[in-house]
Amino acid sequence: MMQYMALYPRMKATDTAQQITIRPTVMETTCLVNHFLIAMPAMDDPNFARTLTYICEHNAEGAVGIIINRPMDIRLGELFSRVAIPLNAGLPSLRFANLPVHEGGPVQTDRGFVLHRTGQRWQSTLRVTDDIALTSSRDILHAMGETGEPGDVLVTLGYAGWTAGQLEWELAQNTWLTVEATPHILFDVPSESRLTAAMELLGVDFANLSDVAGHA
Repeated sequence: MMQYMALYPRMKATDTAQQITIRPTVMETTCLVNHFLIAMPAMDDPNFARTLTYICEHNAEGAVGIIINRPMDIRLGELFSRVAIPLNAGLPSLRFANLPVHEGGPVQTDRGFVLHRTGQRWQSTLRVTDDIALTSSRDILHAMGETGEPGDVLVTLGYAGWTAGQLEWELAQNTWLTVEATPHILFDVPSESRLTAAMELLGVDFANLSDVAGHA
């Protein structure tokens, strides 16, 4: 079972969202794993309005995703300092010190998650695709601080979770637009441009999104 990485001392939770345990199971390619969820303009939940969410797990028990376009007012360099993990000078500092930490979703907001390219094995990792994984154990932070690897990362506090059938119901209500994800948008495109970049995969812009619904 995947363990959660406590980046801060226990923080006061402000949400009542369902808490979902990520299990390191084999990816179900017929579901929405490795897809983006684009929030439709009618989304009135402040936790998800104008968000782009990357789906990491989706099966009969529910779904788990990470919001990737909500940077927080904290940089990775500060986070490493707060959790007493050294961020070495040189490559580690150059790569990570100024990267933003993101609001990953309303569930477990005091827990850290690292979305990254696959490679080395970590203590608690969910393999999303052959190229992308989600890790919640502190050993990946130690490696980042010591060696600067893995180089392509997106760090969040919290995640988004759906109970069994909830995401399917929301899709049927045209709450979300979906499109297959790309590593380029995850790791190369700036946070503030990711939603637009994902919509461009569908050939639409946000102004016209209210007239569009469905899956790509």
